[in-house]
Amino acid sequence: MKKTAGLLLVCAVAAAVMAQESPFQAVGSMSQLMINIIYPTSNAIFYVSRGAPKNQLEWNEMANSALTLAESGNLLMMPGRSRDNDKWVADAKLLVDVGAAAYKAAQAKDADALVALSDQLNTACVQCHMDYRPSYRKRK
Repeated sequence: MKKTAGLLLVCAVAAAVMAQESPFQAVGSMSQLMINIIYPTSNAIFYVSRGAPKNQLEWNEMANSALTLAESGNLLMMPGRSRDNDKWVADAKLLVDVGAAAYKAAQAKDADALVALSDQLNTACVQCHMDYRPSYRKRK
């Protein structure tokens, strides 16, 4: 009897949690996030070796790009966007980690650290694309 009551309580709690409406509202599509947010902010880091920021305004722009990149990983993990709680979340966390490290490097005005993060960023992008874009790197 106690096991049945406990099971019913667990089921009731789970149903209540599932019934709650998420406060998050996805506005852009996955493609829009990639094209409008992730690509431009990741490019700022990928191409820093072509010319590091030269003044405070440019360092602020780099820091903003890095912060936006880090937070975009969180956007990818939002309910309704996250494809699963396994690889998707792990891949998105890679983006958060590299974005956070780039933000810290930009705040320190450390161009060498930003250049060094390029490989880590590439790994984060490639890993996710290999996991979730079926035609990624396939020749026709």
